[in-house]
Amino acid sequence: MQLVRHPADLPHALLAQGSVVTIGSFDGLHLGHRQLLDRVISTARNLGVPSIVMSFEPTPKEFFAATNPPARLMRFREKFDVLAEYGVDIFYCPRFDSAMRGIRAGDFIRQILIHGMNARHVVVGDDFQFARKREGSIEDLRRTSRALGFEVDQVPSIIKDGVRVSSTSIRQSLADGNLARATLLLGRPYRMSGRIVQGRKVGKALGCATANVDLRRRRSAVLGIFAVRVSGLPEGRMDAVASVGTRPTFDLVKPLLEVHLFDFDRDIYGEYIHVDFIAHLRDEEKYESVDELVAQMEKDTENARSILAATAA
Repeated sequence: MQLVRHPADLPHALLAQGSVVTIGSFDGLHLGHRQLLDRVISTARNLGVPSIVMSFEPTPKEFFAATNPPARLMRFREKFDVLAEYGVDIFYCPRFDSAMRGIRAGDFIRQILIHGMNARHVVVGDDFQFARKREGSIEDLRRTSRALGFEVDQVPSIIKDGVRVSSTSIRQSLADGNLARATLLLGRPYRMSGRIVQGRKVGKALGCATANVDLRRRRSAVLGIFAVRVSGLPEGRMDAVASVGTRPTFDLVKPLLEVHLFDFDRDIYGEYIHVDFIAHLRDEEKYESVDELVAQMEKDTENARSILAATAA
């Protein structure tokens, strides 16, 4: 998959015969997103042209709520990796800035979709809006498509147990600690990935060594203690218990993902892992003593082992 960050770098020779494009934040790459991607890739293959996913960095929601952005479900690298695995040809991710904020709907279609990406086919969800103040609608796309010669394909939303699949509904499920509903809407367990970094070795000193993963997020979509499964290491998939938070017993500030791998003892600093969240055990708490914390950590480990044994694939 080719990553393009600037309009001037779009591969116009590759796009000479056109492209099939979809546009959105694609945060989490949930079931609804995957339905869009399936349509984009199959249409592109039928037409013999490249498939393009267009997104923005930062996301529009992050741009407009700079001081209090919504929690990201995925880091940029995580999104890139999943799109590449899915078979997308081009990931076009320009910067969302004041110029992009002010572009009118007609200019967006002509300058970005047609001149920039030579779109022959545009695939969007049923809630798609675009351009300045979200003034552009699917009807605007359809009306303009007749004059400019491209097709518009509207893909309906997916409903699961009465809930519309969306990044917002998944974010709320995770905030509520409802991992089962989040898994249902995502089509897989919620995942956070990252590189293992040096920590303060607090867990090791307490007899529960942890792998510390830098979240690289301003806000985390999950907080608390969880039963998880870890992949990405040569040993294969492993069960673990994880904490996401600021470790209030030690009065720390920066959120961190800490993972205690069961029955494992190897130096894995610098390795890149994937953490799948299976069940929420409890919220993060502040304890009056280290002994109380250690006792609770032992209970968490027992609970996580029991839950993961019962949900073994």
